Amino acid sequence: MTDLLYMDDAYLRKWNAQVKRAEENKIVLDRTAFYPQGGGQPSDSGTVTHEGKTFRIIEVRKEGSDIMHEVDQQGLSSGMEVTCELDWDRRYTLMRMHTAAHLLSALINTKTGAMITGNQLGTEKSRIDFNLEDYSPELMRGIVEEANKRIKQGAEVKWYYLPRKEALKIPNIVKLASRLPPTISTLRIVEIEGIDKQADGGTHVKNITEIGKVAPLKTENKGKNNRRLYFTLE
Repeated sequence: MTDLLYMDDAYLRKWNAQVKRAEENKIVLDRTAFYPQGGGQPSDSGTVTHEGKTFRIIEVRKEGSDIMHEVDQQGLSSGMEVTCELDWDRRYTLMRMHTAAHLLSALINTKTGAMITGNQLGTEKSRIDFNLEDYSPELMRGIVEEANKRIKQGAEVKWYYLPRKEALKIPNIVKLASRLPPTISTLRIVEIEGIDKQADGGTHVKNITEIGKVAPLKTENKGKNNRRLYFTLE
C-alpha cells in the first residue's frame, strides 16, 4: 500500500519517496502527499525530481490500495529515489475551500435540517448541493454571514481515527459514513471544534480563521428539493 502522508499532515510540502512501479508516464510511489482526486476534491499538482530531472504531476488517482501519479513525460522506473514537492499555493487554496465547505454544510444542516447531497471544490469557486424544499436567498445570505462570523471567532480543526462502529454513533455522520465500503473498519474524522464532525479523507486547514472570508456567488435550483450554492473565498 502507498503510505498516504496527506492523511496525517496536510501541511507537508516536500518529501522523499521511492518509485514502486512505473508504466510509461505513470508511477506508484511508496509514500505520497499528493492527494488523489475523490470526494469532490481535485487531485494535487506538483513535481517529482530524480537526479536533476523534473517531472510535472498531471493527475493523481486511486488504483486499489495504491496511488497512481501521471507525470508529463517518461523516464522514471521502479526503484528510483525521488524528491516530491507540492504546488503549495493550489493545495492550500483547496484546503481552505474544503474546510469552508464543511463549515457551510454544518450550518445549513443546523439551520434547516437539509442534508448535503454533493459538492465540488475548485481553486476559483466551489459548490455545495443540498436537499431543501423551502429555500430563499435571504436564508443563504444569513448562513454565509454566520459562517464568516464563526471564521472571525476561530475554531480548531483536527482529524483523528475512530473504529467504524464508534464513528457511526456520531449524530449527522451516519449518512455519510454508511456510504463507505463495509470493509473499512476505521474511519478518519475531521472535526471543527464545537461546530461539525464528518467522516472525511481530504485535506483541511488547522483553524477556520485560515479560510479568510466566504463570498456567495450564486444559487441554483437543480430540481425538486435540490439546491446548489456556489461560493468563493476572499
